[in-house]
Amino acid sequence: MIKQTSIEQSNESIEQEMRSNYQALGEHLDRRSINIDKIKAKVSKYQVAVPSWGVGTGGTRFARFPGLGEPRHIFDKLDDCGVIQSLTQATPSVSLHIPWDKAKASDLLAKAQENKLTFDAMNSNCFQDQKGQVHSYKFGSLSHSNAATRQQAIDHNLECIELGQAIGSKALTIWVGDGSNFPGQTNFTRQFERYLDSTKAVYAGLPEDWRLFTEHKMYEPAFYSTVVQDWGTNYMIAKELGDRAYCLVDLGHHAPNVNIEMIVARLIQFGKLGGFHFNDSKYGDDDLDTGSIDPYRLFLVFNELVDAENVPGFDPMHMLDQSHNVTDPIESLMVSAMEVQRAYAQALLVDRVALEGFQDTNDALMATSTLKEAFRTDVEPILAMARFEKNGAIDPVSAYRASGYREKVSLNRPAVSGAGGGII
Repeated sequence: MIKQTSIEQSNESIEQEMRSNYQALGEHLDRRSINIDKIKAKVSKYQVAVPSWGVGTGGTRFARFPGLGEPRHIFDKLDDCGVIQSLTQATPSVSLHIPWDKAKASDLLAKAQENKLTFDAMNSNCFQDQKGQVHSYKFGSLSHSNAATRQQAIDHNLECIELGQAIGSKALTIWVGDGSNFPGQTNFTRQFERYLDSTKAVYAGLPEDWRLFTEHKMYEPAFYSTVVQDWGTNYMIAKELGDRAYCLVDLGHHAPNVNIEMIVARLIQFGKLGGFHFNDSKYGDDDLDTGSIDPYRLFLVFNELVDAENVPGFDPMHMLDQSHNVTDPIESLMVSAMEVQRAYAQALLVDRVALEGFQDTNDALMATSTLKEAFRTDVEPILAMARFEKNGAIDPVSAYRASGYREKVSLNRPAVSGAGGGII
C-alpha cells in the first residue's frame, strides 16, 4: 500500500492551486445558479468497481507484452486495487472473476479488509476451458447441444454464487461467447431455448437479496451469430427470468455508431438496466480506457442516468472493464475511474428545466446547446477537491509515480515471459 504520508506530500505543493481553481469554478457555477458544494458531495459518493483482471497486462489475439511487477494471483491483484482506491477514493469495491480469482473466502475477506476494499458482482467464466475441465466450451456453454456441458456451466455459475455469498457480493454477471461461426452451424431457436433453460437454472439458485446480470455482445468469439447479441435479446432474457434479472451494458459490446445512450434510456424506462462495464472503443470491443476515445458519449450515457436518479428502485452497478496493453494498468484504471466521475459531474450540471422546455418546444439547437454547456465545463477542481477531502490524491497519477510502488512490488513479483502469441 502507498502510505498516507506519501499522498500528503504529493498534495502539499498543489493544494493551494487546487483550492483557487475550486473557488473560481464555484463562482462561475454560482452565476448559473449551481451550488458547487452540492455537486461535489454527490461526486464524492459516486463509486465505480475495479475488475480484478484489469490490474494485469492485457493483450491481443497476436501477442501480449508483460509489464513490470505483474500480479501473480488474486492477493497481489487486491493490493493493486487497494492502491487505486487509496489514491482516487472512488473505487472501494473489486469484481472477481472465477476461477481466475478462486481462493478461500476467509483469505479473500482478510486481504480485502487489509486494503479497505469490498467485493462487487461475481463474474463466471463459461468462455474458456480450464485445467481439468471435463467438457469443453469450444462449441458453447450454457447453450451447448450437450446436456452434460450445459450442466457443467450451470454448476460453475452456482459455485460463483456460493463463493460470492461468503465474501459479501450481491450479484452475478454472466457473459458467454456462445454462438456460431458459420451459417447453418446451429439452429438459432433451439440454441436460444437451451440458453434460457440453463440460465433459469442459475436464476433458481440466486439468493433472495441477489441480482443476476446478463451481458450482451455483438460478436467474438462467435463471429457469425451470438446467442445474446444485442440489448433486445438481453431484455427478453431478463423478462423471461424474473424480477431480479437485469441487463448489463458494456460500452464496447455494440456496433460502431450504435446509440448506446438511447439503449440505456429504454432499459431504464422498463426497469431492466442493471449496470455497466465502462470502457471505450474505436472499432469494436477494443477495451480501451474509459473516455479515451469518445468522452461525449460517456457524458450522454450519464445524462440519462442522472435524469433517472429519482426513479424508484433504480440502483445500477458500475464497473470498469478494460484491457491495458501499453500502459501501467493501475494508472489506466485510476484515470478511467476519474473519467467516469467527470462524466457524472458534468451530467449533474445540465439545466434539466431548461432542457425539458427546449425539448417540449422542439428547439433542437438550444436543447443540444444546453447539454454542450454542461459537457464543456471543466469539472476537474470538483473531482480533485472530492478526492482531497477523503484523504486521496489531488493528482493520483503523479502521486503514484512518486511513490515508486510499481518498482517496489516488482522486486517480489517475478518477471513474466512475453513469449508465445495471444492473450493467455
